[in-house]
Amino acid sequence: MPQLDLPGYQIAYSRSGGTFTAKIVSQIPKILRAIRRERQWLRQMQGIHRFDLVISDNRYGLKINGLKSVIMTHQLNILTGFGTGADGLLRRLHESILEKFDACWIVDQAEHGLAGRLSHPRRIPDNADYIGLLSQLQPYANRAQILPDRILVLLSGPEPMRGILEEKVLRQAARIAGYHFHIIAGNPSGVAPAHLPAHITYATHANAEELAAALSAAGLVICRSGYSTLMDLVFLGKKALLIPTPGQSEQEYLGQHLQMQGIALSRRETALDLAKDIPDALGYPGFGQAAYGDNMRLMQDAIDKILAQAKN
Repeated sequence: MPQLDLPGYQIAYSRSGGTFTAKIVSQIPKILRAIRRERQWLRQMQGIHRFDLVISDNRYGLKINGLKSVIMTHQLNILTGFGTGADGLLRRLHESILEKFDACWIVDQAEHGLAGRLSHPRRIPDNADYIGLLSQLQPYANRAQILPDRILVLLSGPEPMRGILEEKVLRQAARIAGYHFHIIAGNPSGVAPAHLPAHITYATHANAEELAAALSAAGLVICRSGYSTLMDLVFLGKKALLIPTPGQSEQEYLGQHLQMQGIALSRRETALDLAKDIPDALGYPGFGQAAYGDNMRLMQDAIDKILAQAKN
């Protein structure tokens, strides 16, 4: 199967949570230009490959006339951090873009959704269906015996925020006895720190199978509250200590929402105290797949529906 390279949006991120949203907003013109380039790229590729259907993961430019296109998203309500007025304006704009696609697949459950109000606005687009939760790790679930004292730290996201959290976790974990910390740094080009204590192991990155094995064995996962990571935690039924990326309103909302639901502990990065937070996080029940329904059936129904449309 050929693989076609499509450049990303090349967004730059701030070092401070307080300026995170403003930094993103300042780059909206660049994002809009990237969307136009996506549309032009798809026209060129369609002239060569003659696709029957396009499924886009939050790439808003992958819709052109004469080609069936699906967009996947969990975030129908976009939280700007600038109040309900700005949120409502952006929601209406976002909905108008989503409705230009032939179908919008909402990556969540219609009832008791993982993403809370992010994926459950007052009304969903006319072309939208909930397709359940998705995870690349589902086939590897529950292979390993859970080790209660094993703490898995998953670092992810853009620099410099990823590296700032790594430094903080390493510094605090080095002083805590009674647990084994396994850190997956999410930084393939990085180098493991020298002279780590015996109770800390470090991998610059992990493939899907290695990640699934590490998750399955962990008694607790320390990670950002990004939605893809949360779905992995659901499929493997894990307990978690969530640390939202500072200033990233979606992650901050998800962390607060899941703590209010009594599922997992969420801590601001500036207030992180692993010696206290780890025992507190272990007191939460964690995630469980049973609450999220028949994901495979929902996904298959959505696929069958769009394929039937593509044939007509």
